[in-house]
Amino acid sequence: MVDVYKNCPEYENESYILRMVSKEDKKGLLKVYSDDKAVPFFNSDNCGGDDFHYTTENRMEQVIEYWLWEYNRQGFVRWAIVSKTTDEAIGTIELFHRDAADYFTNCGLLRLDIRSDYEISSEIIEILRLIIEPAYTLFGCDKIATKATIPATERIAALKDLGFKRSEEKLIGHNGTEYDSYFVLCRD
Repeated sequence: MVDVYKNCPEYENESYILRMVSKEDKKGLLKVYSDDKAVPFFNSDNCGGDDFHYTTENRMEQVIEYWLWEYNRQGFVRWAIVSKTTDEAIGTIELFHRDAADYFTNCGLLRLDIRSDYEISSEIIEILRLIIEPAYTLFGCDKIATKATIPATERIAALKDLGFKRSEEKLIGHNGTEYDSYFVLCRD
């Protein structure tokens, strides 16, 4: 079995490559995290108040360093989503195994952050298809959950096409805060 924290696998299809985020992704990712149309779709639940809106190269560099630090301590994996057309990072996927005293236990929690011009159902499907199946094994989980709020109509359509179902369950945060708007895909 692959230990995702010892050897982070890469995935690709005709349009995208998913690979471990690196400092070289700074300029591309700054376009993502400074995109005012994209930021409202990012999941910042349980992230200590970080809204994932970064507007300087210096701040983006600090964030990438933090993501790599989290990877090294086995907190989560952050993949860069690289467009083969532009050879630039157009977003990230974060994934980690979550154990908790709520419905979202033994769960692969997935965060998808993409530039607003890629927030299109067909693109989201193409990106997520790269990681869904391997995620169950990589993170030892029986379900994958991701957040999509009501305004994220393209994202919600993509999730439904992929078989995700809206959960009525609340994700309970570190401090007891309840978070909603999660979609779940259970392993067959």
